[in-house]
Amino acid sequence: MDSVATDNGDVGYSLANVEELLLSCLDAAGVGSVLEVGAFRGDLTARLLDWAAGRGARVAAIDPSPEPELIELHERHPELELIRETSQRALAEVPLADAVIIDGDHNYYTLSEELRLLEERAGSGRWPLIAFHDVGWPHGRRDAYHDPERIPEEHRQPLAHDVALAPGEPGVSRAGLHYEWVAAHEGGPRNGVLTAIEDFIAERPGLRLAVVPAFFGFGVLWSRDAPWDAELARILDPWDRNPVIERLEANRVAHLVDQRELASLRARQARMEGQLAELRGRVAEQTGLLKRMLDSRAFTVAEWLSRLNQRGTPVFSRAAVRRALGRDGERRSPSDEPG
Repeated sequence: MDSVATDNGDVGYSLANVEELLLSCLDAAGVGSVLEVGAFRGDLTARLLDWAAGRGARVAAIDPSPEPELIELHERHPELELIRETSQRALAEVPLADAVIIDGDHNYYTLSEELRLLEERAGSGRWPLIAFHDVGWPHGRRDAYHDPERIPEEHRQPLAHDVALAPGEPGVSRAGLHYEWVAAHEGGPRNGVLTAIEDFIAERPGLRLAVVPAFFGFGVLWSRDAPWDAELARILDPWDRNPVIERLEANRVAHLVDQRELASLRARQARMEGQLAELRGRVAEQTGLLKRMLDSRAFTVAEWLSRLNQRGTPVFSRAAVRRALGRDGERRSPSDEPG
């Protein structure tokens, strides 16, 4: 795997970072069609296309506002079906795929609706293999919203806009990973991706969820009645909620937050240095003006007139200008008084 290509900004936002596990699951389930919900720039989509090419499988991606990189990928690969609709509208209409990868709007309401639609489409037939992203921190227990207006108000958490999040901070943080729209607080009912999945399967005991706690959390949901249940369990059991992986991910995220804080401090320092340079420029300009005034006969006359008007105490003087310039110890020149 190309760690640079799959790691936007060295953060690890793409599910392509767990492609080995994901593609192994697709192979174990004998998948012939994949539907990706939320493709963003197409990092994972490109790998799915490579995987599908050698197996005769079909790949479709749902994204209402595809990024330029995804559009370009679609233009290079006409075999990719790009569906420019919201997930709820598309899932109600497109054929049900063998595997569905959900990495779209990371909030309780949207994911609950997506799972409901998939269940309706499956009916009494076989459940598709379903993979999820962001079942770990920060979205496992905290909603995020691409566009809060798309979520009915009664299903939205209290909002925080343009904020930083850090592990261990249930509210928002001074420094951390930046998010545009999120729930103002972590935890509680009907809040977060993992909460939505757990609430869904709580009433459906025939389903199993495995959670790989790496790269913000990779989840896999499948029916225990599936003929590939044992093979999928064999692949995922060593990774499922593995405490060593959990600690590694916690350490990785802590470093990411530290990097963001350092970047924020550097940006603040750069702004302050810019402001200081601007102030120095102004001071230099003012200093030059005052020096030119000292050498001006017009200033000498003005000082003399001011002394007359103020009866011996001028409003301004060469001595005052010198003090402002730090030159008050210099000897007065004969030109200080009008001749």
